[in-house]
Amino acid sequence: MSDQTLIPAEKRTEFGKGAARRIRRDAKVPAVLYGHGTDPVHLTLPGHATMMALKVANAVLTLDIEGEEQLALAKDVQRDPIKRTIEHVDLVIVRKGEKVSVDVPVHVEGEAAPETFVSVEHAEVTIEAEATHIPESIVVSVEGAEAGTQVLAGQLELPSGVTLVTDAEALVVNVTQAVSAEALEAELAEAEAEAGIEHDETEAPAEEAAEAPAEESTEE
Repeated sequence: MSDQTLIPAEKRTEFGKGAARRIRRDAKVPAVLYGHGTDPVHLTLPGHATMMALKVANAVLTLDIEGEEQLALAKDVQRDPIKRTIEHVDLVIVRKGEKVSVDVPVHVEGEAAPETFVSVEHAEVTIEAEATHIPESIVVSVEGAEAGTQVLAGQLELPSGVTLVTDAEALVVNVTQAVSAEALEAELAEAEAEAGIEHDETEAPAEEAAEAPAEESTEE
């Protein structure tokens, strides 16, 4: 379930790229808090504490904003593409008992039957849950699953109090027969034939014949 971590937050009045860069240089994170019909509040959060709290998806934070506590769901986390440091966070005001719609990752565990291939068609599913009881992931077991096994969204085992928003008929996990090396070679040959690609079988002998005189001249 989502962690509720107390994060001290400071209101800020400086905006723009320059202000954001200064905040990051101080090892802090710029953020904005909105929702429930209130005006957006621009905040500065402590960098390390925020990074630790946002290690889980859909983290719910308890913000201490100048002495007042406010629950907030991390809706959008922008990260540096190289350093992976947090650049900015969008936070949505939530209340205890309130239900929210969020995307939750699908986690596949177990080993399927031999000579099978497991593909995840939907890496995330959308669910509705209480803001303070959002599961970190939805687990799907493929232990011993044979080729032809399919897991639809409606077949997922959801925690109590969680409802599915994604279409129940959406294919989430698909177990198929693994393709052998021989079958891959046959498919490649068939594709080349359809494309009109031909291999010249005389290339190798011709190269050997061309090398032969050079070898004789070396011996002399």
